[in-house]
Amino acid sequence: MHRKNPNPAFGSNLEPFHGITTFMRLPASRDLKEIDVAIVGIPFDGGASYRAGTRFGPRKIRELSVLLWGFNQVLKVFPTEVLKIVDYGDVGVIPVDILATMDNITNEVKNILDEDVRVIALGGDHSITLPLLRAHNLKYGELAVVHFDSHPDTWEWEYENQPYSHGTPFSRALEENLIDTNAYIQVGIRGSTTGPDDITDAKEMGAKVMTIDQVFESGIPTVINEIHDIIGDRPLYVSLDIDAVDPAFAPGTGTPEVGGLSSYQILQLVRGLQGLNIVGFDLVEVSPPYDHGDITSILAANLAFEFMSLLAL
Repeated sequence: MHRKNPNPAFGSNLEPFHGITTFMRLPASRDLKEIDVAIVGIPFDGGASYRAGTRFGPRKIRELSVLLWGFNQVLKVFPTEVLKIVDYGDVGVIPVDILATMDNITNEVKNILDEDVRVIALGGDHSITLPLLRAHNLKYGELAVVHFDSHPDTWEWEYENQPYSHGTPFSRALEENLIDTNAYIQVGIRGSTTGPDDITDAKEMGAKVMTIDQVFESGIPTVINEIHDIIGDRPLYVSLDIDAVDPAFAPGTGTPEVGGLSSYQILQLVRGLQGLNIVGFDLVEVSPPYDHGDITSILAANLAFEFMSLLAL
């Protein structure tokens, strides 16, 4: 039996082909009074170094989110009944100006957080994580970070004397003391690199690096336990680059790396964050122009739903 959608703007039932495609057909609103969570799109790909297209990520993720009926069968929660959630729309971005865009992101998200509303951000390339961390740091102080990715994103620069790109957000965040280096974990790192320094530099900066080989050798439950042991009760920010997932499951991304997590494994890892003090999420690097059958965007929508579910527990 179908549940009626309580918002009449979206039609009389929940058929996926009906209605306006906000995220899960949630109300589109910037009125944050009595709101718990805001879905925020950040359609910026000016930091991408190879295949662009993530500017179309938020819109496509919203479109495919209509396949989500609302009850999380694994976590046993109906997040939209526990929490008041809105689709806030998109932050204004300037495709040719990464610095102005970063300022826009920080200021807009700070204003949301100041209303005691938590943010689930849909990117966009990974450069958007830096201004998101800046905004969250202003509210919560130094942040524990769990970063799912195939790349460390801790380069000094990707292009000479250009400090901002999707390959540098965590090096800048560490320089700005936004991250608690006693609780900074990278999960799923793999692929060819420019040299051994790519990973050793990340470790020297304070990251606990769990390569994909270590994840597979240890097993998902062991990785989850280690994350909990390291993070403790610190305020936790979660950044998930969709290329943590193998391109067999998530081909729609800018810099794919083979040998990654399956869609089920990334769902397990995200669900395993249950019980931690999560204060914010981002989901980045979904590039619909390179997707096949929308499978990457379907996965991304489900991951955002898992984020919502964790906040509802």
